[in-house]
Amino acid sequence: MGTGQSALKGLEIEEKAVEITDFWTHHSANIDGSNPQSLSVFISEPSLHSTASFGKPSPLEKNAKNLMLHRHPCILKYVSSWPKGSKFFLATEEVKPLVQVIGGQTTLQICIGLYSILRALLFLHEKASASHNNICSSAIYVTTDGCWKLGGLEYLCRFAELTPAYFRKIKNYRYEKAISPEEDESMTSISTEPASIDRYAFGVLAEDVLRLKNADDVPGLTDFKDFCKERLKTTDTSAIASLSSLLNHPFFSHDFMKIHAFLTELPLKNETEKEEFFLNVVQKLESFPEKIVAEQLGKLLLSRLVLLDRTAQTKLLPFVLKPKNEQDCQDQGLFTVPTFKVHLIPKLLQMFCVRDASIRLLLLSHLNSFVHVFEKEELKCRVLPELLVGIKDNDDYLVGTTLRALADLIPILGAATVIGGSRAKLFTDGRPKKLQRLKKSNHNINASPEATRIADRSMLSLPERPSPDGGEDRAELSFSNTEEENWSDWEGQEVQKKASDVKSLESAINGSLDDNFKPLVSIYRPDLVNFGDSVEEILIPPKIVDKIKYSKKPISDISELDIKNSKSMNHKDEFDFFTDMEPVIQKPQVLHVEEVTHKNIFDVNLTNQSADTEEDNGWGDDLNDWDVDDSVESKE
Repeated sequence: MGTGQSALKGLEIEEKAVEITDFWTHHSANIDGSNPQSLSVFISEPSLHSTASFGKPSPLEKNAKNLMLHRHPCILKYVSSWPKGSKFFLATEEVKPLVQVIGGQTTLQICIGLYSILRALLFLHEKASASHNNICSSAIYVTTDGCWKLGGLEYLCRFAELTPAYFRKIKNYRYEKAISPEEDESMTSISTEPASIDRYAFGVLAEDVLRLKNADDVPGLTDFKDFCKERLKTTDTSAIASLSSLLNHPFFSHDFMKIHAFLTELPLKNETEKEEFFLNVVQKLESFPEKIVAEQLGKLLLSRLVLLDRTAQTKLLPFVLKPKNEQDCQDQGLFTVPTFKVHLIPKLLQMFCVRDASIRLLLLSHLNSFVHVFEKEELKCRVLPELLVGIKDNDDYLVGTTLRALADLIPILGAATVIGGSRAKLFTDGRPKKLQRLKKSNHNINASPEATRIADRSMLSLPERPSPDGGEDRAELSFSNTEEENWSDWEGQEVQKKASDVKSLESAINGSLDDNFKPLVSIYRPDLVNFGDSVEEILIPPKIVDKIKYSKKPISDISELDIKNSKSMNHKDEFDFFTDMEPVIQKPQVLHVEEVTHKNIFDVNLTNQSADTEEDNGWGDDLNDWDVDDSVESKE
């Protein structure tokens, strides 16, 4: 064919054929690599009898050439073509033959499909001055998103080149039912109106695909069937209608078709028309089945022109990009989660690969609405890598928006996957236990089940403060409502509480050790609690006051933090906020007895070095042989 193209790199063609015709076999194919793609590949061999009798170039080569030259949204999209040995290959967008899917098509889908074929024919007639010459079901293909595409351009011919000899050559390969009875060898009607061949064939196609459809499904269906029979297939030249007149028929002019046509022709609309359209489109779309809307309009609703339109961003996209919660009657989303997952997620995954700042910012602003619909593997392998590219951009606003969006991935993928690097426990929970339980219960009431599960797991990882030996009794420890409500200023309150404790100890010097005072002493001087109730026996060394002072250990410089390479601190460097409240554990008193030699077993000499005065206890005056060391080592 002279295109000079070679086989696509990484192309893998499935051996099993999707379709087998007289001219080629149709296979599904895939391109592996950084940008995987699904295609359809048509393969022909000159050994086929029909191909050999058709002459050169072969039908598939002519089809490929015409697809490459006649580009239109409603015509099968050409990708590449190449010869290999005796075979010829044509690669197009991924499609299936209409005959394989027509049984599952609704009336509305058929209506949209026929409208697409009508637009493709008008393009060929009015722009290319060419006739298709074989409009039928076998020449139509359906894409993965449900759009009908006109193919089978191997019979296409310019109006100026239509001759009786050409029609005699292709007559045996055309759809016999679509050939007009008036078409004869002289072909005199072709010279006056070349488009009559396609007009008659389109009428036959419409009757075939709508034969079993209910008249109540789409407005104007019955009248449209009559119109095709009486105005398109008629031999009465005075009654023949043009294909362009069908555009205004009620079958093609109801609300859904108007929306479809407007979105398709959006580049041709002015700002006033677009603003008026997007203000009212959501209300109109809600009146149609969501599956039909997603299947037929999903791609158009997420097109670049729609995404960048200011009115669409506020009036349409919040309803498109937020899946509907079926249990919430107030939720105004257009699509439920299953529909969103099937029809919109594939498009969104493609959009995350687009390196356009405006598109990326729009996706990030709505990410928290649909992030839960992605599969975990899709988020990890396709979305997350693209988001991490965003944090390296020199646009500060894009980086900040990306970082906020990454937070939405953490509950699903985990922080280790999102930020990477090793992590350590750098914070402790300094809240009172009673307040922990209160805040946790309030959080559980307002949180979603998923958020509650994550929060519960996080709370379980925080160790409770251990109760020291001789510590406060839980029954005696209580917090006032004021303390709980103002706990946000917890550092100042902690210092005030400790200062108050010291003041209580000091002021009790001249008092007595009552029951309310004992728990306080048990914390700071447990060795003195059992000495008696005399306050004179309780000495408050300055070092106890010093130990109650609040201290704080500096943390690492914030500049050292990095989302993908943060430096972790050792657990042993963690600061214990309660170290100042540890009780003072006194060592027990030890009596040192010194061995002496006595002249008489009744001569005992005792010395009490720890007593300030010596008393006669009946054993005589020699009391210096007993060494009593009552020195106390207090924990610094």
